[in-house]
Amino acid sequence: MQTARSERRARGELNRVLVVDDEPDIRELIDLTLSRMGLAAVCAASVGEAKEWLEEGEFQLCLTDMRLPDGDGLDVVREVVERCPRTPVAVITAFGSTENAIAALKAGAFDYLAKPVGLDQLRTLVKSALSVPGADDSEGAVQGLIGASPAMQQVRGLIEKLARSQAPIYISGESGSGKELAARLIHQLSARGSKPFVPVNCGAIPENLMESEFFGYRKGAFTGADGEREGFFQAANGGTLFLDEVADLPLAMQVKLLRAIQEKRVRRLGDAVEEPVDVRITCATHRNLRECVERGTFRQDLYYRLNVIELRMPALRERMDDLPDLVRTLLRKLCGEARQPVLGESAMQALAAYPFPGNVRELENILERATALCSDFVIEPEDLQLGPDEMGGENVGRGSETLDDYLNRLERQAILEALQKTDGNRTAAARLLGVTFRSLRYRLERLGIE
Repeated sequence: MQTARSERRARGELNRVLVVDDEPDIRELIDLTLSRMGLAAVCAASVGEAKEWLEEGEFQLCLTDMRLPDGDGLDVVREVVERCPRTPVAVITAFGSTENAIAALKAGAFDYLAKPVGLDQLRTLVKSALSVPGADDSEGAVQGLIGASPAMQQVRGLIEKLARSQAPIYISGESGSGKELAARLIHQLSARGSKPFVPVNCGAIPENLMESEFFGYRKGAFTGADGEREGFFQAANGGTLFLDEVADLPLAMQVKLLRAIQEKRVRRLGDAVEEPVDVRITCATHRNLRECVERGTFRQDLYYRLNVIELRMPALRERMDDLPDLVRTLLRKLCGEARQPVLGESAMQALAAYPFPGNVRELENILERATALCSDFVIEPEDLQLGPDEMGGENVGRGSETLDDYLNRLERQAILEALQKTDGNRTAAARLLGVTFRSLRYRLERLGIE
């Protein structure tokens, strides 16, 4: 079924763009650029005039300056969002005015441009805005998020909205709760869906290689640089860069990342000039970023730049109504065309009583193990190997401990054992535990281990 936009193209009608700016030369420049792209510009010099045009007809895009004689661009953004929720609106801000850009994105703007307006950036923004999928286009894809619980219905609805924006997204949630899956869905449903999605585990990159990995390098930039290499930003150009465990970035790299996000330009190691990049940033971490800011391990300005809109992925224990659907889907995934085992009633009860500290990822591991251990294609409680402390509702062995206290106690015990085995060598202990040195250092501080 054709969308209204594709039907309009089929009839040969031009997409209309509302341009709101009080400077005649800016309006003329944008009008000329849009006309060369086959678009019809309708120009307004004030908020009031823009509202009059919005009352008269439909627009496929709105471009508005932030400073207007009778208000500001946020008034136009709010008017478009309220009156025409499917019309993307972008704001033009003064150079370096990050606060205005963030405020516009929070108000529902699709994206922003900084003055002086670069024509290449303007064309890129317009093309992206006009290819944003509508609600009908995205409805099917978000069904990849399994579950009909209220928490998952809320997540699906927010993902559909976020896909129609270019705003940076901060995805919070516990390990294994599906943060990368959410990031991929936002990318897939967005105007950038046909471009690269580049996931980066920030905690897995050695600190001395971070700048070259993120921004690339020229031949001869350092010893061993025998050729030219793209960084993550260049690889994601036109698409989405997903920064997983962003809290693990060292402070020095946070400064460089902030500049790249604000200026939308990067400089390769060994290069004298910066190159423009068109990248949407999404990030995630299982830590509390606000607490990291308060401790001084994460820059406040970068936090506000990344956390324009937050998407929280619920823990599995918060949506246990979805457990049967998740079990069926994961068993189909694990078994493929082979015969699938079924869960006995007591096994399902055991799963329902388990707290799942590792969330959906842990559930998948449990089912994979149970599939290999079960007999006659029936999974029993002993096949799950949950252990006596976790099965049942009485929390045997945990007493009155909360889940967080219980997990912290287990984590402390594992770290102390690793330190004992390595005679207090933290680097070796981190390697033994399978975490980065920075991650271990953070855990030592959080748990108060000297």
